[in-house]
Amino acid sequence: MEQSFNKIKNISGELSLPGDKSISHRALLIASLAAGKSSIRNLGDGEDVKSTIRCLKSLGVETETINDLLIVNGRGYKGYSPPNQSLYCGNSGTTARLLTGILSAQDFESVIEGDKSLSTRPMNRVIEPLNLMGSKIKSNNGILPLNIFPSKEIKPISFKLPVASAQVKSAILLAGLHMEDETSVIESKLTRNHTENLLDMKVRYEGDKIISCSSRKNYPQLKEYFIPGDISSAIFFIVLTLLTRNSELHIKNVSLNPTRIECLNLLRRMGGDIQIEIRGESNKEVYGELLVKSSFLSNCSINSEVIPLIIDEIPILAIAALFAVGNFEIGGASELRVKESDRIKSLVTNLRSIGLNIEEYSNGFKISGEIKKTKGNFNSFGDHRIAMAFAVLSSILEDGGKVKGFESVEISNPGFLDQLKSVTY
Repeated sequence: MEQSFNKIKNISGELSLPGDKSISHRALLIASLAAGKSSIRNLGDGEDVKSTIRCLKSLGVETETINDLLIVNGRGYKGYSPPNQSLYCGNSGTTARLLTGILSAQDFESVIEGDKSLSTRPMNRVIEPLNLMGSKIKSNNGILPLNIFPSKEIKPISFKLPVASAQVKSAILLAGLHMEDETSVIESKLTRNHTENLLDMKVRYEGDKIISCSSRKNYPQLKEYFIPGDISSAIFFIVLTLLTRNSELHIKNVSLNPTRIECLNLLRRMGGDIQIEIRGESNKEVYGELLVKSSFLSNCSINSEVIPLIIDEIPILAIAALFAVGNFEIGGASELRVKESDRIKSLVTNLRSIGLNIEEYSNGFKISGEIKKTKGNFNSFGDHRIAMAFAVLSSILEDGGKVKGFESVEISNPGFLDQLKSVTY
């Protein structure tokens, strides 16, 4: 589907967004492990979250929707039913990797599959530590499908992450729930901590190391979950507001988890007028309100240490950078190469199409020069974040633009167009 966008004159009003995708996945998985009924309010509505629900259903986990609540009837310790078919994760890397951690400790065989895009993404980073724990996982040369076999030799480990990845960390910690002794994951760079929050896990800091620990004592109990609005969806509207003159946007009940708002910190360093107000906390997940106003931005340096905390937001941060004073450069972001698309290549290709000068590196890129075209013809490359980033750019260009393959937004935020319409004039 090709979607057209006209230049937007003004942003005004307020948004309340569906639940954060990362938290939604984890709440579903954790609730599925507890014995009995847990409730989840404001669950994310994207296709990735639906993939997690679909896989859990194949494992015997029943769900029921009552008004704005999803009731999850969890199966308890090792209570999943053996699936009678492969577990299809669609495009969701979070579903595939976190579920692999849980299934590695079960007493039955299972197979995890995904769509064409997910089937190119690296899985050895999850397989290797889980096999060190005694799991028996075979892959297709490091990619999907994964065959997970029962093992009676599961044991706890202490594992230092070679790549900063909240998904890998979470897979190991979720497997560790099935052992009496403690499993620990050691990070040198901070990553998202939603799994630790929702399970109330112990985290300690030793020098430059961050150590998260899990064991049977952390096994999930029945809970009520409120999922704050998705900050990674909100960021597209935040950037659009900053770059549109005479605009102001109020975003309500959005996730303000400290491991997720580095993108806001960066935009504020660039001169963005973003007011942050904390309103509450649910299962250690902080949420609140944002007030965003039109701003003049200047590019600034980005420390490689924060790359894991902004990795999903880099496409839209690059769009903000186009209209800021100075050049924009980012490095240490090779993880962009193995997302839903090769996001470095996707960004470089689209930005070059409107005349910008781009230097492409193996782990990043540098943008300089000026936009030479007043209308854009962009490709999403099947990537939801690329699609929304270039929808924002198209809405700023004088003569608008088009985004090919815009249906990919269904993965994370199917309501994007309606949300955009509700705040534009």
